[in-house]
Amino acid sequence: MKILRCRDVGFDCDKVMRAETEEEIFRQAAEHANAVHDLSQISEQAMEKIRTVIHDEERP
Repeated sequence: MKILRCRDVGFDCDKVMRAETEEEIFRQAAEHANAVHDLSQISEQAMEKIRTVIHDEERP
């Protein structure tokens, strides 16, 4: 399972997104950014930063 924390991208936000694929994480991130942070588009530079902080969730 992949995981992305909005806080890791630089926002003061506790949203955590989980998905099986990086593509699904990006879809969730775009929806969240639009709905909560009023960002209608994610720049290529931001996409690269997001890609660097997506990681596999550690299982207990």
